[in-house]
Amino acid sequence: MDKKNFRAFIVSEIAQGVFQSRVGIRGIESLPAGDVLIRVRYSSLNYKDALSARGHKGVTKRYPHTPGIDAAGEVVCSGDNRFAEGTRVIVTGFDLGMNTSGGFGEYIRVPSQWVVKLPDGMAVRESMVYGTAGMTAGLSLMKLERNGLTPNSGDILVTGASGGVGCMAVALLAKRGYRVIAATGKPEQSGFLHSIGAIEVIDRKELEQMPVRAMLRERWAGVIDSVGGRILEAAIRATKREGSVTCCGLVASHDLKMEIYPFILRGINVLGISANQTPIAVKEWIWHQFAGQWKCNFLDSIGKECSLEQLEPCIDGMMRGKSIGRTVVKVS
Repeated sequence: MDKKNFRAFIVSEIAQGVFQSRVGIRGIESLPAGDVLIRVRYSSLNYKDALSARGHKGVTKRYPHTPGIDAAGEVVCSGDNRFAEGTRVIVTGFDLGMNTSGGFGEYIRVPSQWVVKLPDGMAVRESMVYGTAGMTAGLSLMKLERNGLTPNSGDILVTGASGGVGCMAVALLAKRGYRVIAATGKPEQSGFLHSIGAIEVIDRKELEQMPVRAMLRERWAGVIDSVGGRILEAAIRATKREGSVTCCGLVASHDLKMEIYPFILRGINVLGISANQTPIAVKEWIWHQFAGQWKCNFLDSIGKECSLEQLEPCIDGMMRGKSIGRTVVKVS
């Protein structure tokens, strides 16, 4: 293959509302404008990528398209003198993989304002075990701790714990010395969750079936929720006085149907997490924490690897709720 062409996972709309994916060849000239051209070595699979691959127009408006909201590799050429040729870099979020050709291709071209240098002490593949899921968990921890949470505050609930954000949150909190209660709809994954740091694993049905009352018995000092709906409602109602709950997902529901009593009688904080548009300076800070004091001990357990050719069944499994942990995509 010459240097003007590269391999990519390409999703096309072959008929109205009918989408098909394949690994094919694209030209460098087909990439969008940007001042940094990057050779992608690894990416990772996120729920937003799966939606894009299935033609969700709320994520991706135009096809054919290459998803991949995460990418890590090295700079090929750059109009920004901060990123010399050969610099190892990470790109997560912003418009990458949504309407800008993403990390499921061997090359991306993006604005330099989206790019972070790979921190010392972190491997390229390792960065994609974290990816956007790790960034989301890291932002959640940052906001919880800035609102007063410490390991001495009490138990921390993580919902959707066997998914990408959830397992990264479990591992990260455990690394920081917190007692983690992991809630999952996959009780058969209890061993996995214990192995990455959960002290206790509960079935999500326990949350779904909690009484619908204004407030419930205080159980946890903080919550990282990636699910939404009834589970988030129950988590808030059972959070201790002055506790905080981060909210970053809606796989169960986008609705929040509850009274305001926990907020005005217990002083509960609900903290929204948006990893996509987080300022680049904050992302840089999070990445340096992952390379340093937040470096997780269980990355080999959390991240399994696939090739571009193996992506389609992984996407299918994610859409059917069967995925566990993180899927790292070896691109080139």
